[in-house]
Amino acid sequence: MSSFGDVVARFDKSVDRAFDPLRGNAVADGVFYNASKAAEFSACWHVLSLAGAAFVPALRPHAKRMTIALGVESVLVNVMIKPIFKRERPDLIEGAPHLRRPKTASFPSGHASSASMAASLLSDAVPVAKPLWVAIAATVGTSRIHARMHHGSDVAAGFVTGTALGWAARKLWPL
Repeated sequence: MSSFGDVVARFDKSVDRAFDPLRGNAVADGVFYNASKAAEFSACWHVLSLAGAAFVPALRPHAKRMTIALGVESVLVNVMIKPIFKRERPDLIEGAPHLRRPKTASFPSGHASSASMAASLLSDAVPVAKPLWVAIAATVGTSRIHARMHHGSDVAAGFVTGTALGWAARKLWPL
């Protein structure tokens, strides 16, 4: 009988192998490495939210909620949750484009958490664009697997965490 750790390790290995054919592909590397960089410190989410608020005044309360919610998410994930698990990050790929290597633990992925929370809040602000927000969030989260900054289970847990935090933000601060 396999332990939970064995199941997670097999899952992570399987997900990592699925990304191997894409690594080194100029298009895939360009998309994933740029998505990962754009999402550093939730920058792309703040830009999207604030740009909407700048052009559509009705979106200003959404932008305020997004900014505060992303700050809370960052503290919860990076300061409170990651230290509990202290999971090591995957080994880097030789010759891969440079990305900032966070000093925090690997589990859960903060990029995936902020991405799924932002997609949830942006979908609340602009529902017609929900497929776009979800696609961007999925690209950001999976970029962390492609770049070997996170294991697949880190990203999956980040998506679940961010989705729950997005739900909580919408319930605690309805607009």
